[in-house]
Order: sequence, then C-alpha cells, then structure tokens
Amino acid sequence: MTLLVISPDYASHLLPLATIAGAWAEAGERVVVATGPATDGIVRRFGFERAELSLGRGSNPGVIRAEDQPRGEDEALRGFFEATRLGPVPTLAFQAAARRDDLLWEPQRVAREVQYLVDRVGPDQVIVDHLAFTARIGLTAARTPYADVVLGHPSALTVAGEVYGYPPAWPQALRPDPADLTALRQQCEVVRDAFTEQWNAALTDLDPGAGASQDAFAETGDVLLLNYPEQLHPPQRTALLPRHAFLGSSVRVEEPDDEVEAWLARGDAPIVYVSLGSFLSVRSDVLSRIAEALRGVEVRVALAAGSTPPEQLGPIPSSWLVRRELPQVTILEAAALAVSHGGNNSVTEAMTAGVPLLLLPLSTDQFAGAAAIETAGLGKVLDANAATPAELRTAAEQLLTMPAEAADRLARLSEDLTRTPGPQRARSAFWASRAGIRHSATDRATRHT
Repeated sequence: MTLLVISPDYASHLLPLATIAGAWAEAGERVVVATGPATDGIVRRFGFERAELSLGRGSNPGVIRAEDQPRGEDEALRGFFEATRLGPVPTLAFQAAARRDDLLWEPQRVAREVQYLVDRVGPDQVIVDHLAFTARIGLTAARTPYADVVLGHPSALTVAGEVYGYPPAWPQALRPDPADLTALRQQCEVVRDAFTEQWNAALTDLDPGAGASQDAFAETGDVLLLNYPEQLHPPQRTALLPRHAFLGSSVRVEEPDDEVEAWLARGDAPIVYVSLGSFLSVRSDVLSRIAEALRGVEVRVALAAGSTPPEQLGPIPSSWLVRRELPQVTILEAAALAVSHGGNNSVTEAMTAGVPLLLLPLSTDQFAGAAAIETAGLGKVLDANAATPAELRTAAEQLLTMPAEAADRLARLSEDLTRTPGPQRARSAFWASRAGIRHSATDRATRHT
C-alpha cells in the first residue's frame, strides 16, 4: 500500500507530518512525500520518496532567511518580522492582508498538479497539511478522500462564531485595545469572505458540481486529525468540531548528536532550552533579553540561535551550549524548562517531555496556544516585546520550582502523550474511518452522476 503525504516546503510543517507517516512506514508501507526542494533532506532522512510539489513561493529548510527567498517573498518576510516588533494586532493584521497570496497561491494550477500527482503515485491513502488549501482543492474536486492534519493550535480550523486569524483566546499578559481588536476582526472577516470566494471559484472551475463553501477556513477533509493534546483544548470548543481525533503530539526521533550528548552529560545544574523557532529566531532583541535573564539563574542553557548571530546575545557562559540549530526533542528530554515563542511543535514536544514552558508568543495561533498553557497552569506567558530581563528571570525561577500540583498534572499529561504516540493515534483513526470514507466517496460520486 502507498501513503501520499502533501506538505508545504517548510521544515516546521514537514517534520510532524513525516513523523506521523512513520507509522505507515513501520507497517511496511510505501510513503511518498510531495513537497518542495528545500526540505528534500528531511524527506531523505526519514527514508521516504519525494515527489516535486511547490505549494507557494517561500520555503524553509530549518532556519529561514529573507535573503534566501525569491523576490517578493523576501520583502513579505521582512514586513512580517517588522510587524512582530509592533505587537500582536499589527502582526495579525499583516498576516491577514497577505493570506490569499500565502495560502491560495495559483490555486487552479497547483490543484491540477496535485490531481496529476495522485494519478501518478496511485496512493491508497492521502494525508494533507490543513494549511495546504490549494492541494485540498485539488483533492476535493477529484473526490479523492484524504486525512486533514491541523498541525497548529486547533483554532487553525474555525468553528461556529470564530473567524480565521482572530485568536479565540488571549493570555493575561497580552490584552490588546478593544477598538484594535474590533478592527482586526473586521479585517479578518473581509479576508475570510474574499478567500472563500477564491476557494469556491477554483473548486467549481475544477468540479462544476461542487457545492459552495460558506467559510473555506472551516472546510476539512474526510478524516480530521488534530496534532494537539485534547487535555489542553476547551471541552466546549471540542464539542463544536466535526468528527475528529486528537493526536496529542508527533514527536520525531532525532539523529544522534555527539556534541549535544557530551554537553548533556556534563554538570548537575538544571537545563533550560531556548528557541524562538525557525522563523522568529530573527528577533535577536528577544533572544538577547532571554539570555541576559538566564545568566542570573543557576542553570545550564541550550540556546538555538537560528538566524541571530551569537555575538548579539551578550556574554555566553562557558557552561552554555549555543548553536544555530539544536536537536529540540533530545534536549527537551533532559530539560527542566523551555523558553519558546509557543509554536505548536515546541508546545506539544515540551508537554510530551513533561517540561514547563515560558512562552513569548509573537504571531498566528501562538496566542491561543499560550493562553491554553497558561489556563492549564503548565507555564507562564509574557509579552515578547515588553518583558524585561528581570521579569523573564522571575518567571523562569518560578517555573523551575513550580507547585507540586502543577508538576503532577504535567507529569500525567506527559505520561499520556508518551504512552500512545501521535503517529499510532493517526493510523488508528485513519483505519477506523476508512469504511466511512469509502461510503462517503461513493455517495458523492452517486450524487454527481
């Protein structure tokens, strides 16, 4: 049997998708990953085949640099970075304005390319990143059943009363002005309507009999997989989701790193892992404040500097490990605390390792994800643009000595996520729904003949 995985050409998207696909590979099945050239090395490390497919102009093999992007995309990326310095609402407004170019790039052409790819590969099962909207148009128009994986916070799939790009929850440290929020919601509604119109136009061009969507951001595949712990998701929102399965987390197995293993074996001080992800490591001002804060705490720090030059971090203690990239999963397994922007991979991997989080959210679904961690009492959230080194230090010290009740709750969550890994949950959910998918596809075909 053959599994086809469709992913944008971004490491942060492909890594969890490839990890999920590992459950199929372990069962002896063929795995083909359709993505762009930037992440070819990741596909090969997993031992999968790669089929060429570009879902947008941009790419990110692990650490993104604006100067490595094609013309137009480089300026858009610089604009995004600058918006994060202005605060949450300007960042979300910038992202809303760019949404159609980001998520519906050349939709008819890409959708047809996906259809040709499916014909060529002949998959028995298909898994698609939820944000690969153009690919999902092609699959929907061809009536090809697929599993839709929401890799970010579950709010990336809107439910009744929500509008995409407008956070359904905010952490306490980030409370934008109500008038600014009203304007942001109105902008997101305008973008939603225009995006949905474009989705419908592309879909009906490929399949004239297709029904019109009222909100393309609420559309999902035949199987809905949420790469997120159900324990962190509000039950009232869970009740509004279509039929789904929470995967918990999809934690990859990393290649051995001799330097990291040797560093982990040295010293007895608690380890703090610091990373702002593959995009936001450009915020050297935030990383330097984190570094200043942690220099005043009795800890060893593993810091993934990304696109920030190490010399911009200030004096680096000899006990620290600072590199451009670090094996996040490996270090989290030994860490006592993680400091992060709150990307979904960072959140779910930290929860699996049982590591509390100090979060500094900067964009997209990071605000809702940070609010969930705060509500659960498994971390603290500060304003990335305003938190002082003293405030960061205090928060870190509090999390390193978190109350026993919270520590027990985190340990129980870690145990649950570890006991049944996300890839196993994904494969089980797919097979449990397989008969229903076939029935649904037959019904659709009958209605359109």
